[in-house]
Amino acid sequence: MIAMLAATTAFSIDAMLPAMPEIAAELTPDSINRAQLIVTSFMLGMGLGTFFTGPLADRFGRKTVILWGAVIYVMATVAAFFASTLETMLAARVAMGLAAAAPRVAALALVRDIYSGRDMARIMSFVMLVFTLVPALAPTLGAFIIDLTGWRSIFIAFAIFATISAFWLGLRQPETLPQDKRRPLSIRNLAHAVVEVFSHPTVRLSIFVQTLSFGILFSVLSSTQQVFDQTYGQGDTFHLWFGGIAILASSASVLNARLVGRLGMRRIVKGMFMAQMFLSLTMVLIVSLHLPNQIELMFYALWTVAVFFQAGLTIGNLNALAMEPMGHIAGSAASVIAATSTIGAVIIAVPIGLIFDGTPLPLALGAFVCAALAFWLTSLIRRGSDET
Repeated sequence: MIAMLAATTAFSIDAMLPAMPEIAAELTPDSINRAQLIVTSFMLGMGLGTFFTGPLADRFGRKTVILWGAVIYVMATVAAFFASTLETMLAARVAMGLAAAAPRVAALALVRDIYSGRDMARIMSFVMLVFTLVPALAPTLGAFIIDLTGWRSIFIAFAIFATISAFWLGLRQPETLPQDKRRPLSIRNLAHAVVEVFSHPTVRLSIFVQTLSFGILFSVLSSTQQVFDQTYGQGDTFHLWFGGIAILASSASVLNARLVGRLGMRRIVKGMFMAQMFLSLTMVLIVSLHLPNQIELMFYALWTVAVFFQAGLTIGNLNALAMEPMGHIAGSAASVIAATSTIGAVIIAVPIGLIFDGTPLPLALGAFVCAALAFWLTSLIRRGSDET
């Protein structure tokens, strides 16, 4: 159930990807590259929304916030369905992201109410498993809807998905935050949470590293449909490529659940960024060699698998590292952590996406720089229960 709530974000992004050419042709024909802002605008709204949903979850409870978020989300999908300009569509997508922040943050706080440390990391690994499996199905579902009823009907699917998950939560999950542990809603409390989060070295560094990890992921998500379509001529089969990539990468979360108890979170994160540095440099070399398109396509697909695999082995662990010292302000801390990392990642991803030059070179170079910085910052994290 928690995984389905968390998957609202992945579904809201990935099901849109096959529609990018149609949306560009209808809403922004003079500048088709702007269509990818439909992806990053959702992420921006989600980042902004997380500043508020955590304090709200600490005040009113996890369950109430998630259910009201679902109501707002469905209303935003209706606005997107009827959008006639790109600007209106982007505004609706920001609103969808704001609402999707509710399950993203409150569900994480709900898990933190029950688990901590490596136990929480194991739970988050299974959540990330579903988070990475959804992209395997969402683009294919999106492509099917587009062929059957047009790209606007994708928003009906979003509304149905959110409604089902909200009913499941409402019927099956008791509230995990008792009345006597709820915190008053105030700007002062949020400001204190921000100060406390960024005053803790482990939390602060984990947020910065998570920002870079999300930055790599968001950059690839916003541009990968264009790469498959315009660079390699695979627009008609993009959803199949993307689904296969997601299925292969989903094994990362299962692997993490098995390894995190033995190796520790920091060691796994550090190893993945070292691998990403090597693989991204390899991708830059492959593009520079101007190999035949089909060979380069296979290398690009494998590199994209590595990006998703990295997300599965880093984001859940970084969340657990950041949240472990913040159990007493779990909702507010989750808000600050998620908002900072998401907004920072959008700031990284938008310029990388907008300089798309018909090749994956900007993506690979951007991923290398982010991975190198993340590797260095991870080396600075110190945690008593992780000796290496």
